[in-house]
Parts: sequence; structure tokens; C-alpha cells
Amino acid sequence: MNAAQRPLILGTRGSDLALAQSRMVRDALKAAHSGLNIELKIITTTGDARTALPLHEPTAEGAGLFTKQLEEALHREEIDLAVHSLKDLPVETPEGLKLAAILPRAPIDDLLVSRHPGGLASLPSGSTVGSSSPRRALLLKARRPDLNLIPIRGNVPTRLSKVAAGAPFDATILAAAGLGRLGHDLSRGSLQIEGLTLWLESLEWMLPAPGQGAIAVECRAGDSTEELLSSLNHAPTARCVEAERLVLKHLGGGCHLALGALARETQEGISLNSIFIPRSEAAPLSASAIAPTPAEVARLVADQLLSS
Repeated sequence: MNAAQRPLILGTRGSDLALAQSRMVRDALKAAHSGLNIELKIITTTGDARTALPLHEPTAEGAGLFTKQLEEALHREEIDLAVHSLKDLPVETPEGLKLAAILPRAPIDDLLVSRHPGGLASLPSGSTVGSSSPRRALLLKARRPDLNLIPIRGNVPTRLSKVAAGAPFDATILAAAGLGRLGHDLSRGSLQIEGLTLWLESLEWMLPAPGQGAIAVECRAGDSTEELLSSLNHAPTARCVEAERLVLKHLGGGCHLALGALARETQEGISLNSIFIPRSEAAPLSASAIAPTPAEVARLVADQLLSS
């Protein structure tokens, strides 16, 4: 049956952020293809259902914690496309599936969200910062070893509420992209959460996770949906995030790796900067390179990190 004659089923997680991103994809598809009917279907992932699972530890269950059930639904043809935050996706796409579109990237900054004005420099010694990202936690610890870093779980509104509630959290770190997509005005430098002012500071020195700020749309390879999605693909973003994710692949890890990577297109080629903390007690390792293709620049950067 032609996709224009029946509803396309878009699979999404049920969090506020996932739904906001899925509506972005739905609206973009409908704008590009007149008459297209798209229905959202909420699918609960392991990460949504098992909120006690530690996000910061490398476990067998951790692979695709927020994506596996969506991909299984694609294989079973229960949905036609799945929308993901790209940084949640494992670097290996399952056989029979394809990342058919990468949308234009949102701001890649990590933001310190704090009960204390003045940013990171003004956080009192011994303050507790919640983060389940090894990258964020270890990079922050390298800069402020006097802080107490502990895991924090929950979607973006839940994490904001936990910081607003106080003990044990004085602050957390969140992606600017997610906050912006949820409708928060970041230009003010603060948020009002449950009657309390939370202060924002861009951690410009903290390289983002590979793919951070990018939305990926996955479908069955060769399906008619693939052609529809091609209209949404933003080639410059796709090339840059491919380079970042290839570094992650070369290092043999997943989201538990403390790896920051940021690629940009320049006149000389793809410029890629990366920072890696291989162990909790190790000093950060930095690498950078410029090359014509994502594969070439990723290999150069990974080789530098692995030989350091």
C-alpha cells in the first residue's frame, strides 16, 4: 500500500522531549509531502521502564537502552519509522534497518543548571552535581575535583525538579538542545522551576557526546519510507555526526565511554576535536584532525587517542 494512502506509524518514546522531537519530524514530513498522514505510537523502552538501571555503567542491558524496543517494532513492522536522539543510538545499526535522515543539528552545548548564581566557579566546594554521563562527570571532576558527582535518573523535567527540590542536588548538567526543544527560553540565563530560579551556564569547554543535538530517523532499509525521509536529511550534519560516532566505534565503546567529540565542516575538510578519559583516575586525552571524509578524520583522531 502506498505510504500516502495510509497512515505512517511513527514510533516514539513517551517522554516530553521524545514527543517534542517526534512532532518535529512529523511536521517536517507533512510539510515536505502533501497529504501525508502520520500517527504517533508510543513505545516504552527498557530505559523508560526500568528507571533503576544505572546509565553510567557498561552493562549488556545498556546497549540501546532507549532504542532497542523501537528497533524491534520496526523489524516487526508495527511502526514505519522511529525517532531517536542520535546520542542514544548504538554505533552499529541493526541489519535491515537504516538511519534514513539526520535533521539539522540544534545547539550542542552542555549547560550547568544550578541553584547557585554565578556558574561553575561559584558552586561552593563540596556541592553535589547530578550526572549519569561519565563524560560530563569526569570532565567536570577534572576541572572541579572538590565537587561531589553522583548519578541522577529521570527525564529532563524530572531532573530539573530534583535540582529545584535541593538535597542532595545543587546542580545538574543538561543539553541545551533538549531544553530548547521543550520550550525553555535559554537566552535569559535562568529557568523558573517550581517557584525557584535555576541558573544556567554554558560549559563551552565541555565537548559534547557524539551526535549530541542531532535527531535521527530510522526505518527499514529499502522501505518506501526511506525515500520519504530523504527529504529531511541534512547532509552537513549527517557527515559531522558520522565522524563523531566513528571515533566512538573505533574506541570500542558505547554511551558509557567518557568521550566528547565535535566535528565541523570547513573549507579544508571535516575538522574533528575529541577528548577522552579512558579511566576514572586518568587525565583527559585530547586529539584533533582535519580530513576530507568522516571515515578518514575519525580514524586519525581515534589513532591519536589510542596511542596516547
